[in-house]
Amino acid sequence: MKKITVITGASSGLGAEFARQIYESLEETDTPQEIWLIARSKENLESTGAELTGKNISVRIIPLDISGAEGVHRLKSLLEEEKKSGDFSIDMLVNNAGFGTYGPFAETDIDREMQMIELNCTSLTGVCGIALPYLTKGSSIINTASLAAFLPLGNFAVYAATKAYALSFSIALAAELKDRGIQVCALCPGSVSTNFANVASNGKRKEVLHGKDPVKVVRHCLKANHRGKKTALWALKWRFTAFMSRFVGRYTGARYTYLYAKRPH
Repeated sequence: MKKITVITGASSGLGAEFARQIYESLEETDTPQEIWLIARSKENLESTGAELTGKNISVRIIPLDISGAEGVHRLKSLLEEEKKSGDFSIDMLVNNAGFGTYGPFAETDIDREMQMIELNCTSLTGVCGIALPYLTKGSSIINTASLAAFLPLGNFAVYAATKAYALSFSIALAAELKDRGIQVCALCPGSVSTNFANVASNGKRKEVLHGKDPVKVVRHCLKANHRGKKTALWALKWRFTAFMSRFVGRYTGARYTYLYAKRPH
């Protein structure tokens, strides 16, 4: 039975790095293996896919908008079509698609905020749901949350809320799927050197401040997932921040970041 790895948001940043490292980690076996790279940008997906060579492992480029319920159903249809051509299982699902917005809520584009909720929450939930029938014992799910998940943040209100949802959902899903032998891990990075800030700031901040190496972040996450960890925080600073958030009042954290953590928007 063919084994498939599904990676959303695979066109750049952490998603592309997941693709590289998962491809390198896969061993060639008699069981057919395939990696699905999913994102909206065909050109960027092809660039990522071009790096994944040298093994008898198929790489499938899938330019697809998975935003919201409609996007989830598009992916569901692809899985159903794949089922018609032969039995398969999803060995690993990496839910990495998502984006953020900087700025006070009153000053941000409400349509953009709602689009973010659709992708960061609705799509993440739906993709997990449509993938479940194809997951088997030993399969795993990695959901990209954020260090922002641990505390409400001013100037980052909706993004932090979506990632709090992603973390909470992932932990609950891990508890529900434990008896089926399916592992769930929430990746909770702080600043990583990707295109995130450029998108979140509408081009006003080209690079993430003090961004960490995505190679190290993904490598740690894959190891944590393999060890059965429910969350993955690579940097010591991130782990300390997540721990200390337990002792900071939610309003206090939100008010402090609103006043002293301004973000270009």
